[in-house]
Amino acid sequence: MNTKDVRVVVTRKMPAAVEAEIAERYDALFNRTDVALTPEQLVQVLQQADIVVTTVTDKWHPGIFDTTSIRTKLLANVGVGVNHIALESARRAGIAVSNTPDVVTDDTADVAIGLMLMIMRRLGEGERHLRSGAWGGLRPTFMLGRTLRGKTLGIVGYGRIGRAVARIAHEAFGMKILWHAPRDPRIDDPATAGPANAERVSTLEELLRGSDVVSLHCPATNETRHLINEQTLSFMPEHAYLINTARGDVVHEAALASALKERRIAGAGLDVYEFEPSVSAELMELENVVLVPHLGSATIETRTNMGMRALRNVDAFVAGEGLPDRVV
Repeated sequence: MNTKDVRVVVTRKMPAAVEAEIAERYDALFNRTDVALTPEQLVQVLQQADIVVTTVTDKWHPGIFDTTSIRTKLLANVGVGVNHIALESARRAGIAVSNTPDVVTDDTADVAIGLMLMIMRRLGEGERHLRSGAWGGLRPTFMLGRTLRGKTLGIVGYGRIGRAVARIAHEAFGMKILWHAPRDPRIDDPATAGPANAERVSTLEELLRGSDVVSLHCPATNETRHLINEQTLSFMPEHAYLINTARGDVVHEAALASALKERRIAGAGLDVYEFEPSVSAELMELENVVLVPHLGSATIETRTNMGMRALRNVDAFVAGEGLPDRVV
C-alpha cells in the first residue's frame, strides 16, 4: 500500500518533529488553529479520515460514533488516559483505539513532586505575595510551610507513575510510602516494585487517615469517578495535602474546594480538573491550592516521544501488524 493514500487527521498541534514525520509518510491534515474540535467537527473527521491522531481535549462521546459513513479505522490517542473516548461505541463502529504508555512516567512524576513542594512550602503563594509588592523582607515567622522530609506519602494507584513518585519521594526526601490500588493485576509482579519501604494498605480510608500527603495516580474509570469526595476527604488529617496529576474527575471539585476553604485539609496541588479546561471559581479564590494547567507531560522531550509513540501505532496499523499499544 502507498501510505500517501492513507488520510491521517491530527486534531491538535504536535511538536514540529512529529508533524514532519506524519506529513512525510501520510496524506496528513493538521489542525492549524490548535483549538479543540467541536462534536460536529469530530463527526466530519470520522467521515474524512482513515486514522485520527487525537488527544484528551477531543470528547468522543457515544453519539459521535452513531454517524453514518464512518471512514476512520483507528483513533491513535496521544496520552495514556482514554476516558475521553467512548471505547465501547468506538469498538462497535469498527474503530480500534491505541494510547501512549510508558513515555509520560518520569515527567508526570516530577510534576507531582513539584506540586508537593509548591503547596507545602507555599511557593505559589509566596510568588504572588512578592509580585504584588507586599513583601517587606525576611521575617522568622513569615509564610512558614512544611517540609516533605520524613512525612508519610499515600499513593492511590500504583502503576508506573505512582511507583516513580514513590521512588523519588523515598530516595530524595526519606518519605514513608503507603499505597492502595485495589484490583490492580500489576501488584504481584516483582518487576513493578517501588521502593523497599513501600507498604500496601487494604483500604482507601486507611491510606487517607495515615498520610501527610496523598498523591493520586489511578486511572479514570466509573469506579474512580469522585473517589475523593466529601466523605473520603473527611478521612484526611487537617494537616494533610492532596495532589492530583491523574484525571480531574477522580476528585469531586466542589467538595475539595469546600474542604480547603474550611481548612479541613491543609492544601492541594492540582494539574487536572473535573471540568477541564474550566476551573471552579471557588478554587481560583483560594490561597491554599496550587493550580497548574495540565503540565504533567509538558516537556519538549516527552510530548515529542508521545507523538512518535502514537505514530508507531499508526505505522503498525497501516502495515497490517498488531497495534503495540491497543486499548480496544
